[in-house]
Amino acid sequence: MIKLGLIGFPLSHSLSPKIQAAALQDCGLEGIYSLYPVHPDEPQGVSDLLARVRSGEIHGLNVTIPHKQNVIPFLDRLTPTGCAIGAVNTIYLHNNQLVGDNTDAPGFFADLKKLLTTDPDRDAKTEGKGELNALVLGAGGSSRAVVYALVSAGWDVTIAARRIEQSQEVALQFGKAKAIEFDPQTFQHSNLQLIVNTTPVGMMPNIDQSPWPENLPFPTNAAIYDLVYNPPETKLVRDARYQGLSATTGLGMLIEQAALAFEIWTGYQPPREIMFEAVKQTVG
Repeated sequence: MIKLGLIGFPLSHSLSPKIQAAALQDCGLEGIYSLYPVHPDEPQGVSDLLARVRSGEIHGLNVTIPHKQNVIPFLDRLTPTGCAIGAVNTIYLHNNQLVGDNTDAPGFFADLKKLLTTDPDRDAKTEGKGELNALVLGAGGSSRAVVYALVSAGWDVTIAARRIEQSQEVALQFGKAKAIEFDPQTFQHSNLQLIVNTTPVGMMPNIDQSPWPENLPFPTNAAIYDLVYNPPETKLVRDARYQGLSATTGLGMLIEQAALAFEIWTGYQPPREIMFEAVKQTVG
């Protein structure tokens, strides 16, 4: 039996068990996907769980907030993507080594392509369309994956966080990105084609909150991508759609990153449609 799971805290609202169970069933694999809530102040809990992966008792783990960076010291090596991002969301055993990877970045970018009417790859732009500018709200582990994906595709990325030191740290890590203070005036006058929320603001149960400043119009040509997927329509997405903009939550990214992780663990490519159907009723 294949034993998979998710480490994070809290995990009560996680959709991953339903998504991965659907993948296991569709691929004809006998397995189970469990939740492993480990408090951020319990490093021994992280160590003990990863020891179970190292021993082969658990065949693979997903990692979510707040452990995407906390797990790294316990791993033997990172994949090039995991190393570049500096955050891990997928762990597996290979040649008796614990390996950390990151499927958030390719998962995000695959879903972003569905949102944008034009290919988000800068190389595919036609001459004269100008720069592709993105604003990323937040500077945590998910932000690193998003910034990495966008910078790798040639986007000009600006990072804004409540703590300027955090955004500066992420910007420095990726070189081509830049950090700014969380200043509504800067947002208003920017030439943006994309705004990405990587903060938990607006997540259940605080569904009346938005990371975007109140009463500030969105840039007229921007698409809005909110990594929050519960509720099914966040305030950020609702406000953007009301203004006539293209906007989506992160459910598609959740499915994409889960499918990529599943392929790493099992060698099987699960159909995204099956995984989506498993949680459609949950998120509306």
